[in-house]
Amino acid sequence: MEERTHKPLLGILLRACSAFCFALMAVAVKFGHATGSSPIEIVIARALFALPLVLAWVGATPQKQAWRTKRPWAHVWRAALGLTVMAAGYTALRDLPLTEASAISFAAPVFAVILSALILKEWIGWHRWSAVLFGFLGILIVTQPGQANLPMQGIILAILAALGTGALAVTIRKLGETETTQTSVLWFTLLTVAVMLPAAAFYLRPHDLWGWSALVMIGLSGALAQIFHTASLRFAPVSVVMPFDYMQMLWALVFGWYLFSQYPPPSTLIGGGIILVSGFYIFNRERGNKVAKPA
Repeated sequence: MEERTHKPLLGILLRACSAFCFALMAVAVKFGHATGSSPIEIVIARALFALPLVLAWVGATPQKQAWRTKRPWAHVWRAALGLTVMAAGYTALRDLPLTEASAISFAAPVFAVILSALILKEWIGWHRWSAVLFGFLGILIVTQPGQANLPMQGIILAILAALGTGALAVTIRKLGETETTQTSVLWFTLLTVAVMLPAAAFYLRPHDLWGWSALVMIGLSGALAQIFHTASLRFAPVSVVMPFDYMQMLWALVFGWYLFSQYPPPSTLIGGGIILVSGFYIFNRERGNKVAKPA
């Protein structure tokens, strides 16, 4: 088992890298839908094309104990929950615009903070609660709820994916008590491949170069995001790193402008600024507070 070290700044940095990779994966999912891939094909690609990168990552390190696990059923639960979250989230990206789908996903920090307090007994002060809620306020300003006619199916799926993401964060944190980062990522990947590989024979269809490129990018960016995401929870509590998931929204705005020529309105810039303030407020708090308070 890896020794857990309280290094909140390292956890925050890893989470920021995870946010970028998740945003890149969301763009690839949108391109995948645009080139004719179904949601189940995208889930299959996420599992299959992530496997080589994960195996290379495990093989490149001197520790060879990643294949051993003390809690196999916990990994099965995590894989089942992860597949459900991916299916819901990828379908929501098909039904909703990139910015709106990303915004709804940021209900996840709220769910995770509540679950971490109830299940992990993590101490959560008013500073962290305020940062999470302040960041969520920025999301509301960006999306302007009630001003757009969004499909209800996409909204429900996005909310379910956000709830599942919050539960996943708590599950990963709990797994970290006995499992290494590599073990957690490796077994998640192996189990999802085992489930989706038989489905590939029935659901994968021919695609052009752009279609296959999108599917490969989904797997690679998703694997990197998962590695950074899982590692961040070994160095900082859920309630510390989760607010930095808001950075996915900023990357979604950048990608929307650069790739789709979508220029953000003033409300988006104001909301994005609020999101940044909430994240950097947590960063400054942790820089001056190296030791977490006990529950």
